[in-house]
Amino acid sequence: MVGSGPELDPDDLPDGLVVADGLGRVVCFNRAAARLTGVSAEAALGSELEDVLQLEDLDGRRWWQLTDPYGGLATRTRQPERNLLLPGGREVLVSARYVRTARCGPVERLVIALRGTEARRRTERSHAELIATVAHELRSPLTSVKGFTATLLAKWERFTDGQKRLMLETVDADADRVTRLIAELLDISRIDAGRLELRKQVVDLAAAVHRHVERKVATGIPEERFDVRVNEPLTVLWADPDKVDQVLGNLLENAVRHGEGTVTIEVAPAKEVVEAPVWERSGTPPRIVEGTAVTVSDEGSGIPEESMPRVFTRFWRGSKRGGTGLGLYIVKGIVEAHGGSISVDRAPGGGARFRFILPAGVPDFML
Repeated sequence: MVGSGPELDPDDLPDGLVVADGLGRVVCFNRAAARLTGVSAEAALGSELEDVLQLEDLDGRRWWQLTDPYGGLATRTRQPERNLLLPGGREVLVSARYVRTARCGPVERLVIALRGTEARRRTERSHAELIATVAHELRSPLTSVKGFTATLLAKWERFTDGQKRLMLETVDADADRVTRLIAELLDISRIDAGRLELRKQVVDLAAAVHRHVERKVATGIPEERFDVRVNEPLTVLWADPDKVDQVLGNLLENAVRHGEGTVTIEVAPAKEVVEAPVWERSGTPPRIVEGTAVTVSDEGSGIPEESMPRVFTRFWRGSKRGGTGLGLYIVKGIVEAHGGSISVDRAPGGGARFRFILPAGVPDFML
């Protein structure tokens, strides 16, 4: 039909697709199905479905005999996804749909979807790691809070005012740690769902950088350790100032804590090609972005080449100096939520160099 577009090729699908006709003979067996099962399309096509997909449930029962798609209930339209085993014990996720010409009529087509379990297991491992990390990070400050409050309640009169103040200041600092961790978890959930809320307004990136440096100097870090370079003219930037502060704060903290020597922060206009955000479907073409770029580099030992692909993943830690390993993952999510990009490489001085670009734009109410 004119204008209907190109027909979908089953071999282009990321999941295995197997289709059997009304007699149980395989009429479609795509490339992903061949990869998952180890059976070639040539061997599968025209063969009996039960011979091609010799599936068993986790109790060792043959799935086709158990479900009886052709002779079972005439009202059945599908089989929900479940874990099944291929010969040799390989686990796959299998779902099926029964296509009937007439309601309650015979099955004319049996459409089976196959998926590997690797992606699901990676997700489960990620969730388990997140729970373990959160439990570990919460246990230390909560133990401290409980210990100091219990001691103060039981022995209040025995402590001087100075001792009480020190204990309460420790409790206050530990409560801040818990609050920061909870905020990180909320950010991660919103980033993963593609729902990170941005409240955009005009942001002066150069002024924000100077402000963060001043805060670091106020905490006792020598002023000469920072070298701020601003290349004018900068484009007007509409962004969420709190989220931008979160990005700058994380990158500067990493450079100061994990790097050495001078920390150089450069703010400059930029125009470059960026890839699609992580939550968008694959196949989305890259686009040209004009905006403002910030580069933060140090003169330390840098990040090993083999570790660079993992820098923005969850739980990556560049050293053993604490932290949840979630900061750079959140930084990347914030930058991409603004439509920008972030990268890491080696600085000219040998340390780590982080560079992110935020696109120039208009406020949300003008879109």
